[in-house]
Amino acid sequence: MAASRLPPAALTLKQFLRRQQVLQLYRRILQAIRQVPTETDRHYLKEWAREEFKRNKDATDEDAIRMMITQGNMQLRELERTLQLANS
Repeated sequence: MAASRLPPAALTLKQFLRRQQVLQLYRRILQAIRQVPTETDRHYLKEWAREEFKRNKDATDEDAIRMMITQGNMQLRELERTLQLANS
């Protein structure tokens, strides 16, 4: 029987795509945070985002990960709406 060429920790296609979604969400959140006017608020939000993603980095349940991505997108939209109101 031939050994697999993939390393034991290789991601499945589904896991890879989900990981890309998470990384894209993280980048979009950080981009939105850069628009926050005050330095202290920016620092607080950046630390919050970093801690949330770190806290959930070992999640493996597909449904839980999908739910967290959905919640993250909702929070991002809320932040973007708040920034739009603050700038108008």
